[in-house]
Amino acid sequence: MKDLIPQEVIERKIYLIRGHKVMLSMDLAKLYGVPPMRLNEQVKRNIKRFPDDFLFQLNGEEYKILKSQIAISSWGGARRANPYAFTERGVAMLSSVLNSERAIEVNIAIIRAFVRLREILLTHKDLASKIAALELKYKNHDMRLSEYDKHIMAIFEAIKMLMAPPPGKSRRMIGFKQE
Repeated sequence: MKDLIPQEVIERKIYLIRGHKVMLSMDLAKLYGVPPMRLNEQVKRNIKRFPDDFLFQLNGEEYKILKSQIAISSWGGARRANPYAFTERGVAMLSSVLNSERAIEVNIAIIRAFVRLREILLTHKDLASKIAALELKYKNHDMRLSEYDKHIMAIFEAIKMLMAPPPGKSRRMIGFKQE
Protein backbone atom coordinates (compact mmCIF):
# COMPACT_ATOMS: atom_id res chain seq x y z
CA MET A 1 0.00 0.00 0.00
CA LYS A 2 2.83 2.43 0.85
CA ASP A 3 4.45 1.85 -2.54
CA LEU A 4 1.34 2.74 -4.58
CA ILE A 5 2.47 6.37 -4.83
CA PRO A 6 5.80 7.54 -3.41
CA GLN A 7 5.33 10.03 -0.58
CA GLU A 8 7.66 12.52 -2.29
CA VAL A 9 5.32 12.66 -5.30
CA ILE A 10 2.38 13.48 -3.04
CA GLU A 11 4.35 16.05 -1.02
CA ARG A 12 5.27 17.93 -4.21
CA LYS A 13 1.56 18.31 -4.93
CA ILE A 14 0.76 20.00 -1.62
CA TYR A 15 0.62 23.78 -1.93
CA LEU A 16 0.14 26.62 0.54
CA ILE A 17 -2.84 28.66 -0.62
CA ARG A 18 -4.75 31.15 1.57
CA GLY A 19 -2.73 29.94 4.54
CA HIS A 20 -3.83 26.31 4.10
CA LYS A 21 -1.90 23.30 2.90
CA VAL A 22 -4.01 22.01 0.02
CA MET A 23 -4.05 19.65 -2.93
CA LEU A 24 -5.68 20.63 -6.21
CA SER A 25 -8.54 18.73 -7.78
CA MET A 26 -6.60 18.07 -10.99
CA ASP A 27 -3.66 16.57 -9.06
CA LEU A 28 -5.97 14.46 -6.92
CA ALA A 29 -7.83 13.19 -9.98
CA LYS A 30 -4.55 12.09 -11.50
CA LEU A 31 -3.51 10.30 -8.31
CA TYR A 32 -6.90 8.57 -8.07
CA GLY A 33 -6.76 7.61 -11.75
CA VAL A 34 -10.01 9.38 -12.67
CA PRO A 35 -10.69 12.30 -15.04
CA PRO A 36 -10.85 15.67 -13.19
CA MET A 37 -14.40 16.13 -14.46
CA ARG A 38 -15.50 12.89 -12.70
CA LEU A 39 -13.86 13.89 -9.41
CA ASN A 40 -15.54 17.32 -9.56
CA GLU A 41 -18.90 15.70 -10.35
CA GLN A 42 -18.68 13.50 -7.25
CA VAL A 43 -17.74 16.47 -5.10
CA LYS A 44 -20.64 18.56 -6.46
CA ARG A 45 -23.09 15.69 -5.88
CA ASN A 46 -21.90 15.55 -2.26
CA ILE A 47 -21.16 19.23 -1.68
CA LYS A 48 -22.69 19.19 1.84
CA ARG A 49 -19.75 16.99 2.89
CA PHE A 50 -17.28 19.75 1.94
CA PRO A 51 -17.61 22.90 4.07
CA ASP A 52 -15.30 25.87 3.45
CA ASP A 53 -12.53 24.49 5.68
CA PHE A 54 -12.49 21.28 3.57
CA LEU A 55 -12.70 22.75 0.07
CA PHE A 56 -12.54 26.06 -1.76
CA GLN A 57 -12.24 27.07 -5.39
CA LEU A 58 -9.23 29.07 -6.56
CA ASN A 59 -10.01 32.50 -7.89
CA GLY A 60 -8.66 33.63 -11.26
CA GLU A 61 -5.65 35.45 -9.81
CA GLU A 62 -4.63 32.51 -7.58
CA TYR A 63 -4.91 30.12 -10.51
CA LYS A 64 -2.83 32.42 -12.74
CA ILE A 65 -0.10 32.80 -10.06
CA LEU A 66 -0.04 29.06 -9.42
CA LYS A 67 0.36 28.26 -13.11
CA SER A 68 3.23 30.74 -13.43
CA GLN A 69 4.99 29.55 -10.26
CA ILE A 70 4.87 25.91 -11.22
CA ALA A 71 5.56 26.70 -14.88
CA ILE A 72 3.02 24.22 -16.17
CA SER A 73 1.33 25.14 -19.38
CA SER A 74 -0.47 21.90 -20.10
CA TRP A 75 -3.21 21.70 -17.50
CA GLY A 76 -5.67 20.38 -20.02
CA GLY A 77 -6.08 23.44 -22.22
CA ALA A 78 -8.94 25.85 -21.65
CA ARG A 79 -10.82 25.33 -18.41
CA ARG A 80 -14.43 26.21 -17.73
CA ALA A 81 -13.79 26.68 -14.02
CA ASN A 82 -10.82 27.18 -11.75
CA PRO A 83 -9.63 24.09 -9.85
CA TYR A 84 -10.77 23.19 -6.36
CA ALA A 85 -8.33 23.19 -3.46
CA PHE A 86 -8.83 20.43 -0.88
CA THR A 87 -7.47 20.82 2.63
CA GLU A 88 -6.32 17.75 4.54
CA ARG A 89 -9.87 17.38 5.88
CA GLY A 90 -11.29 17.65 2.37
CA VAL A 91 -8.94 14.95 1.11
CA ALA A 92 -10.04 12.71 3.98
CA MET A 93 -13.68 13.35 3.07
CA LEU A 94 -12.98 12.31 -0.53
CA SER A 95 -12.67 8.73 0.72
CA SER A 96 -16.40 8.73 1.42
CA VAL A 97 -17.19 10.12 -2.03
CA LEU A 98 -14.78 8.09 -4.17
CA ASN A 99 -15.34 4.49 -3.26
CA SER A 100 -12.80 2.36 -5.08
CA GLU A 101 -9.91 0.28 -3.80
CA ARG A 102 -7.40 2.68 -5.41
CA ALA A 103 -9.14 5.73 -3.88
CA ILE A 104 -8.86 4.20 -0.41
CA GLU A 105 -5.15 3.40 -0.84
CA VAL A 106 -4.39 6.82 -2.35
CA ASN A 107 -6.24 8.56 0.49
CA ILE A 108 -4.20 6.70 3.09
CA ALA A 109 -0.96 7.71 1.32
CA ILE A 110 -2.06 11.37 1.06
CA ILE A 111 -3.07 11.61 4.72
CA ARG A 112 0.30 10.12 5.70
CA ALA A 113 2.04 12.80 3.58
CA PHE A 114 0.07 15.62 5.26
CA VAL A 115 0.91 14.21 8.71
CA ARG A 116 4.60 13.85 7.80
CA LEU A 117 4.76 17.48 6.60
CA ARG A 118 3.12 18.66 9.81
CA GLU A 119 5.65 16.70 11.88
CA ILE A 120 8.56 18.15 9.88
CA LEU A 121 7.27 21.70 10.36
CA LEU A 122 6.81 21.19 14.10
CA THR A 123 10.28 19.69 14.47
CA HIS A 124 11.80 22.56 12.49
CA LYS A 125 10.04 25.19 14.65
CA ASP A 126 10.98 23.44 17.90
CA LEU A 127 14.61 23.11 16.83
CA ALA A 128 14.81 26.76 15.73
CA SER A 129 13.42 28.02 19.03
CA LYS A 130 15.76 25.77 21.07
CA ILE A 131 18.81 26.97 19.11
CA ALA A 132 17.74 30.60 19.51
CA ALA A 133 17.34 30.11 23.27
CA LEU A 134 20.75 28.44 23.55
CA GLU A 135 22.37 31.17 21.47
CA LEU A 136 20.79 33.91 23.59
CA LYS A 137 21.82 32.18 26.82
CA TYR A 138 25.36 31.77 25.48
CA LYS A 139 25.65 35.39 24.32
CA ASN A 140 24.37 36.76 27.64
CA HIS A 141 26.71 34.58 29.70
CA ASP A 142 29.86 36.63 29.19
CA MET A 143 30.58 39.64 26.99
CA ARG A 144 34.21 38.65 26.32
CA LEU A 145 34.39 35.74 23.92
CA SER A 146 37.31 33.36 23.99
CA GLU A 147 38.51 31.44 20.92
CA TYR A 148 36.40 28.51 22.08
CA ASP A 149 33.34 30.77 22.41
CA LYS A 150 33.85 32.08 18.88
CA HIS A 151 33.82 28.50 17.59
CA ILE A 152 30.54 27.86 19.41
CA MET A 153 29.04 31.01 17.86
CA ALA A 154 30.21 29.85 14.44
CA ILE A 155 28.42 26.53 15.02
CA PHE A 156 25.19 28.41 15.85
CA GLU A 157 25.54 30.38 12.61
CA ALA A 158 26.17 27.22 10.58
CA ILE A 159 23.09 25.54 12.07
CA LYS A 160 20.96 28.58 11.26
CA MET A 161 22.23 28.54 7.68
CA LEU A 162 21.40 24.84 7.34
CA MET A 163 17.87 25.42 8.61
CA ALA A 164 17.21 28.37 6.28
CA PRO A 165 15.66 27.71 2.87
CA PRO A 166 18.15 27.69 0.00
CA PRO A 167 18.73 31.16 -1.48
CA GLY A 168 17.07 31.80 -4.81
CA LYS A 169 14.63 28.90 -4.41
CA SER A 170 11.14 30.13 -3.81
CA ARG A 171 8.72 28.06 -1.83
CA ARG A 172 5.58 26.99 -3.66
CA MET A 173 3.33 29.47 -1.94
CA ILE A 174 0.54 31.57 -3.34
CA GLY A 175 -2.18 33.62 -1.77
CA PHE A 176 -1.67 35.34 1.53
CA LYS A 177 1.65 35.45 3.34
CA GLN A 178 1.97 32.90 6.13
CA GLU A 179 2.80 34.37 9.53
